[in-house]
Amino acid sequence: MAATDASSTFVASSGEGYELLMGRWSRRLAEPFLDFSGCADGERVLDAGCGTGNLAFALAGRCNVDSIQGIDFSAVYVKEAAAKNDDPRIAFREGDICALPYGDATFDRVLSLLVLHFVPNGATAVSEMRRVARPGATVAATVWDARGGLVANRMYFDAAAALNPKGNERRARNFTRPMTRPGELAAAWRAAGLKDVREAELLIRMQFVSFDDYWAPYLGKDGPGAEYMATLNEREREQLQEAVRNAYLDGEGDGPRSYAAIAWAVAGIA
Repeated sequence: MAATDASSTFVASSGEGYELLMGRWSRRLAEPFLDFSGCADGERVLDAGCGTGNLAFALAGRCNVDSIQGIDFSAVYVKEAAAKNDDPRIAFREGDICALPYGDATFDRVLSLLVLHFVPNGATAVSEMRRVARPGATVAATVWDARGGLVANRMYFDAAAALNPKGNERRARNFTRPMTRPGELAAAWRAAGLKDVREAELLIRMQFVSFDDYWAPYLGKDGPGAEYMATLNEREREQLQEAVRNAYLDGEGDGPRSYAAIAWAVAGIA
C-alpha cells in the first residue's frame, strides 16, 4: 500500500519501486554529495531520510565511521534497506525527520539526500537536523533542481501539462516544491542558525537503455509521476505515453539516452 504521512508528500509503495524510480540515481548522486559534505573516520552519522539506504552504504564504503543511523518515514523503504545491510555499523529505522527520535548533540555529521523537497514543514526538519548535531558538526543536504536541472523528469511533466489541465497543475506542484529554487537551501540553513554555510551544484547523468527503461517507473506506484498516472483513464495514459515516447525518441530510433540531472547542495556547521 502506498504510504504518506505528515512528514512527507512522497508516495512510497515498495523498495523495488523506489530503486527503479530513484535508487539507481541516488546511488550515483551520493558520491558527489559526499565529496561535498565530507566524512571522517570515527564519526557517528545520521542519514535523515535514508530511503533504501544508498547514501548510508556509500558513506560506509568511504570512511571508517563509528556508526550510521538511517531513518525514513517509509516502512517499506526501511525494510528494503535493512534487507540489503550486512554492515554492523549501520542501522535503519522508521521515523519522522520533523521529530527525530535522538537526543540533542548526538551526531558528528547529519546528512540528507533527496528528501527535504518532499517535507511540507522543511524548517522543522532542518531545525531537527541541527538539534541532533553536536557543536562543530557538519549538517548537509541535497535536493533536485526540479524546475531547471532535471531533464528526464521535465520531459514527462511538460508532456502531461500540454495534454491535460490537471497535468499542468501537477507540473506546477512538482516544480515549486520547497527548497528547490536557487538559494532556498542556504536560506533555510542560515535561518536554522547554522554557520559557515556553503552551496554547490552537483551534476550526474541519468542514463536509460531504452524508452521502456525510462517509462517503467511511471507504471509503478512510487513517486510523483506514478501518482499522477494513477489519476488518468486508459485513453489519457495512452496519450501521455505516446507524447513522452516522442520526446524520448527525438526523431531517432529507440535506444540509449543520457540526460543531465542537477541537484542543489548545502552544508553548514552546527
